[in-house]
Amino acid sequence: MNSVNQNVIKHKVGLLNLAAELGNVSRACKVMGFSRDTFYRYQAAVADGGVEALLDANRKKPNFRNRIEESIETAVAAFALEQPAFGQVRVSNELRKRGTFVSPSGVRSVWLRRDLESFKKRLVALEKHVAATGEVLTEAQVVALERKQDDDAAHGEIETAHPGYLGSQDTFYVGTLKGVGRVYQQTFVDTYSKWATAKLYTTKTPITSADLLNDRVLPFFAEQGMGVIRILTDRGTEFCGKAESHDYQLYLALNDIEHTKTKVMHPQTNGICERFHKTILQEFYQVTFRRKIYRSIEELQSDLDEWLKYYNYDRTHQGKMCCGRTPMETLIDGKEVWKDKITNLNN
Repeated sequence: MNSVNQNVIKHKVGLLNLAAELGNVSRACKVMGFSRDTFYRYQAAVADGGVEALLDANRKKPNFRNRIEESIETAVAAFALEQPAFGQVRVSNELRKRGTFVSPSGVRSVWLRRDLESFKKRLVALEKHVAATGEVLTEAQVVALERKQDDDAAHGEIETAHPGYLGSQDTFYVGTLKGVGRVYQQTFVDTYSKWATAKLYTTKTPITSADLLNDRVLPFFAEQGMGVIRILTDRGTEFCGKAESHDYQLYLALNDIEHTKTKVMHPQTNGICERFHKTILQEFYQVTFRRKIYRSIEELQSDLDEWLKYYNYDRTHQGKMCCGRTPMETLIDGKEVWKDKITNLNN
């Protein structure tokens, strides 16, 4: 019995028990918010069928005569994996051509029972089926899966396999310091472990973008015995330009790092960096600027480094890969995945 049913029965039994303790049905019903008629119905149900009858009395039992045949349901479920992009009307028409007659609403009811009611859920089921059986995908299935990957990227769902697989980089405007001017933060977040680093600058240029990688990111991953395979950025001028004359593009090419750019008008594609910027704004900048007046960018950088140390080593995360661990714990645990991949490539 699930927790919802237990709570329903517990509430009803509580009314019966309270009436027995008080010896007064009217008073018990008033306290619990029930009518006396309801009390006597519950009492009769328990007398006839036990405590379980309290649940049955409140449930609408399904009419199994209206459910489609098992063979038709199996055909609908199989076709959902064969053509996951088809809607319920088109599935009904295609199955009719094969001699299986089921209405669009019947297709929908099968999808709901088998957790296949959305295109995304059907694709997830297809991926699990292929992983379990090793079947070769048809052209239509390949197209559907590729379409899902494009949609995931457009809505901020990023594929990441291990630390260093994909880094997210962005520029964040911190504000203006008296005597310093505008302050920009170059940010890098490893999308697998959520390990992050940041460095402050007074300009927003390709040189500063490359400097963060050269000074903070690549040395750190080298210390961990890993590297960075790909970096995701937006289409700002500090990240994008002609490869032969753009400092950031040249740096990526020299270090054999692939560059992926967000979709136009889809800033959520780089959502991991954007979420980190919200965190650092709320937990660091809005607090520290109320506690202290900064006279130099070096002074602010020093306090930022202390907060980043806390963020990476002490602050737990509830993200997809972290699951309650700190970024450094997640990164260290992910080293084995990195080593396995390198071993497979070398073999």
